[in-house]
Amino acid sequence: MKKVIYALILPLVVVSGLVFANREIKNEPSQESTPKPLPAEEKKTALSNWEATPEGIKYTKWTESPEGKKVLAGAAKIKSNTDMEAVITSLSLPPGSRLGFGVMARIDGVDYIVKFDVEKSQLEQLQSLKVNDKIILRSRGVSHAPKYAYPIVSGEYVERDGKMIYKRIPPKDGC
Repeated sequence: MKKVIYALILPLVVVSGLVFANREIKNEPSQESTPKPLPAEEKKTALSNWEATPEGIKYTKWTESPEGKKVLAGAAKIKSNTDMEAVITSLSLPPGSRLGFGVMARIDGVDYIVKFDVEKSQLEQLQSLKVNDKIILRSRGVSHAPKYAYPIVSGEYVERDGKMIYKRIPPKDGC
């Protein structure tokens, strides 16, 4: 009986030793190189190639239009990570928006879409906002798109009546 058990265990030990011996060590730096940023010339070439596409032409026409200039001027006024006083002008986003949860707000006389990356636990406090509420808003960035007639502000922090009602929770994967 002992001989049979030893006869079964011995090949198992040998095979597992071979498997572990052929395995790559994960702590070593990978042989694959990380992509290097493009040099300035290549960036300009890629941008000019994109501008020649139908999407690029449409975007260029939009940036030169009065509506596009208005949106870009509004986006230029926003400074990231600074407190700004805002007034809520609408609790809904423009029709056809695909930005998730957000509100419309006026900052220094310019209307903006303010979008939030909310979790369920934060949604209730943001839904308590009303039209004409004055808030302190801190953004983490501003963007624009030809689809929208307003600059898009990404909310980082919102305070109403001296109380914090929203603070963005960073993603768990670190990005």
